[in-house]
Amino acid sequence: MENKKSSKIVIIVVISFVVLILVSFLIALNNVGLLKIDLLKSLGTTQKAELTYTETNTKIKEGIYIIDVSEIVEEVMPSIVSITSKTLVKSGYYGPFYNYGSSNTYATGAGSGIIISKTNDELLILTNNHVIEDAKELSVQFVNEKSVDARVKGTSERKDVAVISVKISDLDAETIESIKIATLGDSNELKVGNGIIAIGNALGYGQSVTTGVVSALNREVTIDSKTLKMIQIDAAINGGNSGGALLNAKGEVVGINSAKYSNNSLTSASVEGMGFAIPISDVKDLITSLMNGEEDKSDAAIGIEGYIITASQSESYNMPQGFYISKIVEGGGADKAGLEIGNIITEINGTKVEDVDDIRDIVYDSKKGDVVTLKISYINGKKYNEKTVEVTLQ
Repeated sequence: MENKKSSKIVIIVVISFVVLILVSFLIALNNVGLLKIDLLKSLGTTQKAELTYTETNTKIKEGIYIIDVSEIVEEVMPSIVSITSKTLVKSGYYGPFYNYGSSNTYATGAGSGIIISKTNDELLILTNNHVIEDAKELSVQFVNEKSVDARVKGTSERKDVAVISVKISDLDAETIESIKIATLGDSNELKVGNGIIAIGNALGYGQSVTTGVVSALNREVTIDSKTLKMIQIDAAINGGNSGGALLNAKGEVVGINSAKYSNNSLTSASVEGMGFAIPISDVKDLITSLMNGEEDKSDAAIGIEGYIITASQSESYNMPQGFYISKIVEGGGADKAGLEIGNIITEINGTKVEDVDDIRDIVYDSKKGDVVTLKISYINGKKYNEKTVEVTLQ
């Protein structure tokens, strides 16, 4: 009897062992997805949550991507110069605003320039007006680190553009051999997102290169009360970069680096990557005039001062909406055309005048000698009448 009981126990143990191995095998098949049965629930166990991964055929190369603009920079750098200016500053014992015991000193400024042309006598260099404005002395350093004196050839304060020149006779053979004339591109072809390169004499340390993209086009930027439409870029622009080259991917000059926005300590706003350049196509005719010693005709004006009559003011005071003339410059275009104080400009070249910019934009895009057509409202008795007047910009 005892042998039979022992045999039964052995059989039960073997069967249990076989079942355990079988169940373990089935669980393993279920976990790897080879067996689609609800085995775990039937055994009263809980399955752990797992992430599902899908295979992909895309192969990702290890490493980092670097934008290499060295070939463009190597080609263009010989056409970029550093400009040093010396401006006369009066200072006294008690500061610059007192004349007692005053003496004359020179303040040194740094900027950049672009070699744009060459004649038999001169090397012509493009820069910003604010780089060379009021300078008593100017010097230019070339890519070979040799410097020569320069003189102002022509400037446009309104457009912030200037051309300076260097005598060919002042250049040695090595310098002449090392420099190049820059190739100008078409800034009208730029698109937001285009890659750009900025080269300039940052902080006066010498030529440096930054890269980025066109952030925006036709940005209105006001510098020293003058508003210009500029290219906005995210490439770093610092003091000394002014007058340097903004290049497209072909190495063509598409802009003149001119300004940047920086943090205002009075606010909590943080400003990063907002530099601005003058579009080269907007000033190409002006540049041609300046480097040939011709008169700057970009500083055109109607010859008036005044303010805007807004729509609400027009309704309240029963006056036409437009630009109210409060002052007329003697001998200016408006004076010669017979305009009077109290006249209201309601249209210019067919554009309704609702803001000062409506007049300024048209005048800024014009030249001296151009004619603009104004629709004028003038008081006659107790009501306003209208007339059309042509004004030659002075």
